[in-house]
Amino acid sequence: MPDRVPDRMPGRGRPPSVAGKVMAILDAFALGGVRLNLSEICRRAGLPLATGHRLVGELVAGGFLERVPDGTYRIGTRLWRIGSQAPAVTGLRELALPHMEDLYEATHDNVQLAVLRDGRALFVERLRGTRSVPTVTQVGNTLPLHTTGVGKVLLAYAPEDVREEILAAGLPRHAARTITDPGELRRCLEQVRRNGFALTRDEMTTGAASAAAPVRDGRGAVVAALSLVSRTRSADMRRLLPPLATAARALSRDVAVHWRGGSGGEPGPRPDDLPSDERKVSP
Repeated sequence: MPDRVPDRMPGRGRPPSVAGKVMAILDAFALGGVRLNLSEICRRAGLPLATGHRLVGELVAGGFLERVPDGTYRIGTRLWRIGSQAPAVTGLRELALPHMEDLYEATHDNVQLAVLRDGRALFVERLRGTRSVPTVTQVGNTLPLHTTGVGKVLLAYAPEDVREEILAAGLPRHAARTITDPGELRRCLEQVRRNGFALTRDEMTTGAASAAAPVRDGRGAVVAALSLVSRTRSADMRRLLPPLATAARALSRDVAVHWRGGSGGEPGPRPDDLPSDERKVSP
């Protein structure tokens, strides 16, 4: 199943300016965790190959993109350093990390934090151990909402028009147990709202199971989702859910008290704009 091509910058057609073309090239990587060759970048950005080749070369020279030995390109460290300074991202991550570390120590499973961005789950932080189950998640990646525990939580509490848009766009299969029927997913999301958590088994990655819970701000709105990812064959949800729920509630309290994106009581920026780095925890 081909990746959904992100919407281009202003005008939806060919970017009219050099800045627009550069933004379209960078936006080609918006799906996260991808290495793209030059043809793929130009196709996603809507640019002629010659123009893309010139601009990509300049972005590589400036450190905004990196050229991998196999000839593909990925986001560069200079762009990451700039993006990681966004206060909405750093504030949420700084609040979440102590709770994520406690959750990892209690379970020794993958711990993930995600927010809603452009109809997908954007992973803001992840902790993993050397013996944790391998997953496709990387910090800065986005994954489908209907296949992941964090995604189901974010979708369950999203505005109705967002849910309907995701359902209408189709639900591609990624693993044996991916939910592809809109009616079944609606029932699943209703259950998430009733229970206050989401569960997945072999829906994004075969062999991986997850449990996820909402993170709320001071107004009670869901601003993020916290999850544990374990091996399907050994995952005991009765063991995972209590520490997950405790961590999500504790993080929600900190978010309600300390997370301030704006001033004068105005709502701050959404915590879903830019990715950050990934941390690895030794067991």
